[in-house]
Amino acid sequence: MRDWNTRHRLPVRGAVLDGCGGIGGVAHGLVRAGLDVYGVDSNPALEEDYMKSGAKGFYCRDILEALEDRDFMAQFSGASVSPPCQNQSQMSNCRPGLAATYAQLIGPCRDRLAPLGIPFVIENVSGSRRLMNNPETLCMWGHFGRHGYRHRLVEAGGGLVLKSPAATSADVPVDHTPSKRPDRPNWECGQPHPVAAARAGHWKPGRFVSVAGHERREPVRAVMEMPWATRREDVAEAVPWYMAYWWGTQLREQMEMERAA
Repeated sequence: MRDWNTRHRLPVRGAVLDGCGGIGGVAHGLVRAGLDVYGVDSNPALEEDYMKSGAKGFYCRDILEALEDRDFMAQFSGASVSPPCQNQSQMSNCRPGLAATYAQLIGPCRDRLAPLGIPFVIENVSGSRRLMNNPETLCMWGHFGRHGYRHRLVEAGGGLVLKSPAATSADVPVDHTPSKRPDRPNWECGQPHPVAAARAGHWKPGRFVSVAGHERREPVRAVMEMPWATRREDVAEAVPWYMAYWWGTQLREQMEMERAA
């Protein structure tokens, strides 16, 4: 791992840490929410794409090491962390023994964020629900009107309380394979899924897209709205910026309120 101190200065005080930032889906949403964002990720190959998100810096560091570095963390007034999710993913659940090969960092990240006294968000996949504290469930379709069914869980801490997301008012696309009960609320997000999940992921324009890693890159980049991404696998693991914008605006408001107090 590179010595991050030789390549970057410390961030401007009052910035937001984007932990396990990947290729910058969360970063782009936080930037659009009006925040100065600096990413931390242990994979140096992600830096080029990450910096296209609008973030101000990228640090190649282990996330737990970064959160334990008090001099480093003293520069931040808020944090959004997306711990690796592979050990709770559907991929791991389908392959016996695979989950145990991946680290589970949700609890360790929370344990290091809580004493810092800054508002924070922890984001992860649906399979991590039992590991998270009262998370809000976000749906690409049900809450943001995009033609995909990816769900993400978001936990707030450090004094931040997230307001439940509003249901989308987007129109159902004409070209789709309807579900058998299009008005029935989905068990994860509570919002109706009008298109049969088994048909999501097919490439014909207008159909819903399943963002799971095996789809063609362009439909996935389009529904995730991440045109800067260069690798299909990175997009499949990313968080769409519009989800991060939702919690980023609330994070910014909490930071401003604390700064004014």
